[in-house]
Amino acid sequence: QVQLVESGGGLVQAGGSLRLSCAASGRAFSSYAMGWFRQAPGKERDFVAAISSSGGITYYADSVKGRFTISRDNAKNTVYLQMNSLKPEDTAVYYCTTHRATVPGTDPYEYDYWGQGTHVTVSS
Repeated sequence: QVQLVESGGGLVQAGGSLRLSCAASGRAFSSYAMGWFRQAPGKERDFVAAISSSGGITYYADSVKGRFTISRDNAKNTVYLQMNSLKPEDTAVYYCTTHRATVPGTDPYEYDYWGQGTHVTVSS
């Protein structure tokens, strides 16, 4: 079993920044890739970013490329999502998740454990 706890969400004005954190426990953190997904009201859960187990490989959705940065600290069992230049369309619940392998993908079915999510609201 893996437990994931997200934090760092909140209300921010357009153009602002937030940093999400996800603390993991229950399995060797450095042995699996991690991802962030988001779900806006009435929409499906969408891929945002992912990072390999070592941190050397990252993937981003086109909608966030150049604005968001995913990183991880294996010593702290934590993955981060730095979000800059936020837009109202970034408003969603953000979830961190563990991948089944060391190199991530963008399909949610590749991921096994999910956190409870943290709300991000961007006002215009």
